[in-house]
Amino acid sequence: MPKLTVITGPDEGKEYLLPTDQPQLLGRSSEALPITDNTVSRRHAELTPDGSIWYIRDLKSNNGTQVNGVHIKDRIRLEPGDEISVGITTLLFGISPHERIFSPVLLTDDDQQEIDVELTLPSSGDSYIGDALDPTAAAEDHLRVIYALTSITAKIVNKRELLDAVMILIFNEFRPERGVIMIPGATPEAPMVPGIIRYASPPADEDAAKIRVSTTILKAAMDGDGVLSTNAMQDPRFAAGDSVQQYQIRSAICSPITFGDHPFGAIYIDSSTIHHAFDRQQLALLNAIGQHTGLALANADEHLKRVNSERMAAIGETVASLSHSIKNILQGLKGGADVVEIGLHKGDLDISRNGWGILRRNLDRIASLTMNMLTFGRKLQLDLELTHINKVARDCAQLMEKICTEKGVALIVDADPEMPPISVDPSLIHQVLMNLISNAVEAVEPDTGAVTVRVSFNESRPDKKNAGAVLRPTVVISVIDNGPGIPQDRLAWIFEPFNTTKGLKGTGLGLAVTKRIAYEHKGRIRVESTPASTTEGKSSGSIFKVILPADLDAQLDPSATSNRQSNNSESMGLLP
Repeated sequence: MPKLTVITGPDEGKEYLLPTDQPQLLGRSSEALPITDNTVSRRHAELTPDGSIWYIRDLKSNNGTQVNGVHIKDRIRLEPGDEISVGITTLLFGISPHERIFSPVLLTDDDQQEIDVELTLPSSGDSYIGDALDPTAAAEDHLRVIYALTSITAKIVNKRELLDAVMILIFNEFRPERGVIMIPGATPEAPMVPGIIRYASPPADEDAAKIRVSTTILKAAMDGDGVLSTNAMQDPRFAAGDSVQQYQIRSAICSPITFGDHPFGAIYIDSSTIHHAFDRQQLALLNAIGQHTGLALANADEHLKRVNSERMAAIGETVASLSHSIKNILQGLKGGADVVEIGLHKGDLDISRNGWGILRRNLDRIASLTMNMLTFGRKLQLDLELTHINKVARDCAQLMEKICTEKGVALIVDADPEMPPISVDPSLIHQVLMNLISNAVEAVEPDTGAVTVRVSFNESRPDKKNAGAVLRPTVVISVIDNGPGIPQDRLAWIFEPFNTTKGLKGTGLGLAVTKRIAYEHKGRIRVESTPASTTEGKSSGSIFKVILPADLDAQLDPSATSNRQSNNSESMGLLP
């Protein structure tokens, strides 16, 4: 049974067996071949068997699918050892990584290739634009390419994506037949390895796919010199026919990728001399591209260091916050257990009942904390189904009924009886409501507190602010309390993780998770609150509104790539 092995990307090392009797979907929403890479579409590509032969086709994904560095447009046949690139993930088809015997890039010694070095140009040398027939046009052309390169390097920090984008730019501008970016290897046995491989058109066979790179030229590039050369294979098979021999003569450029004294690799492109030969202006331009790419890679390294530093700081903050909350819960559990033990020792069930109440409340806190941690720490995958929001609201109110009775809080569900079912993830919406209702119940005063859960439906209607525009149908879930309200200076960060207004009772994850769930549903969350300090001692309480699109199933494109980010702490989503 053939298999796919992830050799680069977030799932590196994972293997998928390919059954020979059914097609396999590759993507983030696939059950057969799931990929956690955010740059991979939900339905990215499909692998189809025909007996023992496998084919792959792209499913109109956002970032496309490559096989051995070539973007595929139609269904193509896969061979053992083929590399499939989707997003920043690369998978090896058919065999394990250690079983690979064919590499499309061969490093050759001088006795294997006849090398004629036409020009060597330091990467920091002159541009040679003055030698062009039209220096002004050449300068403008070089500036256009560098500007396009700057646009690419300014927005991409992932190294593989960056090198792939640079190679695409090179192919668009230089029109080579083949190209490879060599990067430093991880072992002394392989000091340089191919990072990105690209062909102008798919190779006809394995021999046509081989890119022979001279170790002498590659060493010169790693020392900082760009090299323009022609080379021919030293192979007795080509000795008999001059035409064949002539076709094997290739024009090549090899330019360094450097930043300061640090070499990041080298760019190698070639083309048969029948097709066209490169010139010194192109060598100078490729040298410049190599320098800009080196700067971008250095920036990517610095960005990675900064991200890792921030991640470690965030981990420290998270551990400190969670351990503080867990410690408080454990103290509550220990106190409740002590009361139960005292009641059992005295044979007094009333004392034990009081202790059990303490234990139950803290067990509920552990369950809530665990669910919020799981939701906050993992990538959400919506499991949409038609759901009656009214029923979810009533279920949550029923779960909170005992706590409300003990505290003397009135909990009312005011649901629109005409509410139609909408497409949501019911378990996540249940978690949203439990977070908001429990927060409201904790916020109000005993015996006088009141919490209302209101569910309303807004049909599609004309947008009064934008003539001709139509507001989509929405469902609004409002949790209203008559508590002390939230100070204005806290509203700005109330949805940030590990920020809580509950003191020792809170973890600071509930509202952060609620906001994230609303956002994943393409909705938003709003809060309205007037504290008692601003209303002459009379608080109007707080209102949390979760606004969800009623047509979510029509909005979610199953092949859309999820790569959204937002820093808005009050509202998220695409609703008007």
